[in-house]
Amino acid sequence: MELSLIPFISLLVFCAAVPVIKQLVNNRTNAGARSSLASRFRPLLSPAAAVAGLLLLASPAFAQSHEGGEASLKLPDLSAVKFFGGIDGHTLLLTGLIVCVLGLLFGLAIYMNLKKLPVHRSMLEISELIYETCKTYLITQGKFILILEAFIAVVIVLYFGVLSQMEPLRVIIILAFSLIGIAGSYGVAWFGIRVNTFANSRTAFASLEGKPFPIYEIPLRAGMSIGMMLISVELLIMLCILLFIPGDYAGPCFIGFAIGESLGAAALRIAGGIFTKIADIGSDLMKIVFKIKEDDARNPGVIADCTGDNAGDSVGPSADGFETYGVTGVALITFILLGVRSPTVQVQLLVWIFVMRIMMIIASAGSYFINDLIAKARFRDKAVMNFESPLTSLVWITSIVSVVITFVISKLTIPTLGGNTDLWWQLSLIISCGTLAGAIIPELVKVFTSTESKHVAEVVTSSREGGASLNILSGLVAGNFSAYWLGISIVILMSIAYYFSTFGLDPLMVAAPVFAFGLVAFGFLGMGPVTIAVDSYGPVTDNAQSVYELSLIEQVPDVEAEIKRDFNMEVDFSRAKHLLEENDGAGNTFKATAKPVLIGTAVVGATTMIFSIMMTLTNGLTTDTQNLSLLHAPFVLGLITGGAVIYWFTGASIQAVTTGAYRAVEFIKANIVLEGVEKASVEDSKKVVEICTQYAQKGMFNIFLTVFFSTLAFAFVEPFFFIGYLISIAIFGLYQAIFMANAGGAWDNAKKVVEVDLKQKNTALHDATVVGDTVGDPFKDTSSVALNPVIKFTTLFGLLAVELAVSIANRGENGPMITHILAAVFFLLSTFFIWRSFHKMRIGNLQPEPAKVRVDSIAAD
Repeated sequence: MELSLIPFISLLVFCAAVPVIKQLVNNRTNAGARSSLASRFRPLLSPAAAVAGLLLLASPAFAQSHEGGEASLKLPDLSAVKFFGGIDGHTLLLTGLIVCVLGLLFGLAIYMNLKKLPVHRSMLEISELIYETCKTYLITQGKFILILEAFIAVVIVLYFGVLSQMEPLRVIIILAFSLIGIAGSYGVAWFGIRVNTFANSRTAFASLEGKPFPIYEIPLRAGMSIGMMLISVELLIMLCILLFIPGDYAGPCFIGFAIGESLGAAALRIAGGIFTKIADIGSDLMKIVFKIKEDDARNPGVIADCTGDNAGDSVGPSADGFETYGVTGVALITFILLGVRSPTVQVQLLVWIFVMRIMMIIASAGSYFINDLIAKARFRDKAVMNFESPLTSLVWITSIVSVVITFVISKLTIPTLGGNTDLWWQLSLIISCGTLAGAIIPELVKVFTSTESKHVAEVVTSSREGGASLNILSGLVAGNFSAYWLGISIVILMSIAYYFSTFGLDPLMVAAPVFAFGLVAFGFLGMGPVTIAVDSYGPVTDNAQSVYELSLIEQVPDVEAEIKRDFNMEVDFSRAKHLLEENDGAGNTFKATAKPVLIGTAVVGATTMIFSIMMTLTNGLTTDTQNLSLLHAPFVLGLITGGAVIYWFTGASIQAVTTGAYRAVEFIKANIVLEGVEKASVEDSKKVVEICTQYAQKGMFNIFLTVFFSTLAFAFVEPFFFIGYLISIAIFGLYQAIFMANAGGAWDNAKKVVEVDLKQKNTALHDATVVGDTVGDPFKDTSSVALNPVIKFTTLFGLLAVELAVSIANRGENGPMITHILAAVFFLLSTFFIWRSFHKMRIGNLQPEPAKVRVDSIAAD
């Protein structure tokens, strides 16, 4: 079976399982429904067992039922409200299933089309080798994620099954949908690497003709395939929950699903970011050490670098995008059910949001085809093109089309909301703030990261005389300035949303501005397929350049005559290499543009999720609201604590890259052979991949357990301390991520300018920019991008953690003391893994390998 089809097969299994779950729910009996689940689940790992033991000791009595929080939310009857044409909400949303299936077919059709594109056997061999290493990495990561799920499962079972004494079926459903969430993130990640590893060799082969348009077209088609499939799968699963799961069970399904996809995305994003930068640094530094070209086939680190391009820049963003889209939807659903007073208005808003999501799939597909016609007319026969131009126009066309559709659909679905005939356009304006942000933010990012930007030019200029030191300083300047401008732009857009939220939403709901902020996050993702497409463009262009070099196609005997005979193509090798390098610069830029969009969505969406916790803790903002204030000391202390965790995370993730890169460099230098061979051995290349995987998992394990135990610890300290903590990690994380992502992007494209525009490879200037790029690698592709899923996972898991803490605290006189003892224990556990994240990852702990003697002799030669 072709493993890349796993997401489609998994989706069919899921769709078949939904009616089964529905039948189980309908046929359940009351006998024993409240029995304890403690004896029915076995902890999978000793740390998870320790958590279970601690929480069980803290729960001396299980007699009282406590079904609170988001998992007990009940969806209203969608068929109770009629929409345009007299169609009820349930029937209207059923049409969305058809659109989702069409989106899946769109992705599958491009997948099959890419597979059929012409490619030379030498390039196909390399792309398949890359895929095989990616496949090995993903299988290993899948097993690892299931181990991490054990920790989450322990908390789910103990809280819902033991403390809350939910019926067994409901707990099983939460666990099942957490696994479905993991499978979703994992499945789209797998599909992404398969599409990209088809597209990389086809792009490399298309470059041989010396025309730029096919080199742009193939990566974008691959990206659209991933984007459409990803959003369609996500929306299809959520619609199935909404339409086919009984209303009182939909809440647990949504929460379990959101937690699972968040865990999967966090693991794949963090581990992938560590993996890819270990490989990238290990490969890049060889250019300085041995004065060899980029992607030299004799370098055993290059295959690992290509694998990392997919593990970090394809797998990570695909899983991250899937999770971001789902979690934002769950946050809005939760808000509507908690904060909106009228059941009729609840149904109107739920149906409106999902109809909007359905139409955005259509908008993205239509915009892609419109842009494709324009791009073909402008560039198809041109010898020179600006690769960024059609990508920019695609983003803007999609944004404008999405805004227009937002107003049209809002007018049709909610012309009157709670008796107000103006709210349809006010809500449309609020969503449009987010949709426009999806186009405005990339333009601001390009100011700091594009190969044509003044900031990147400054990095190059400062490197001429100042070398690597001034190169790094100029990149830091670009990152800091970008954090200011992007932060201000997000504030302005959210302020506009807040302004319009004051025009009539207050009578319908509690805390209308919070709902408006959630809609801004929703708007960010309105053109999700296109955002994912331009982000996925980068890994294909990066891999295409590597595939070209690794294939050694120029050395194949009579290759020009062979290509002319078999493919009717005239070959221009020098032109091909130039175009591939130039297109890689565009890929770098658009990879950079997607990162602030996703992190901005995380922060804005986290606002809505944090509000859900506030609603639970204050009984709908009726009690203890004074604790949500700077006058409440624990709240202030929480605000301070969150920043500390963000800076630890940055250091821990970079430390994992540093140590792994050291080991990779050590191995490559000891084993690289430059004389008498054409390419590195497959065994040596696989060894580098093994090193990258090993340190990615070591780093991820320490990071995950720190985040896990920190979340429990701070939730158990005091609920309002925890709210301050969540707000803090969102704000600190936003600016840290933007700063690091754009500084890294500036360093990356400064190197590209030197290589492509100035053609000064193997010079002192090039060496300086390579050093800057290796510093920027973990900045832009490890720490910054991983903050997005870390923020959302902490907030989502925090929903369970704080409810668990409150449940224990309310059990008798000793409850508060027990929670504080548990907080201390969990904090000690978190500090243990923080200690491990440096002291057990130090380069100084590693013994130099004897083979390093070979390095000096090779270097001397």
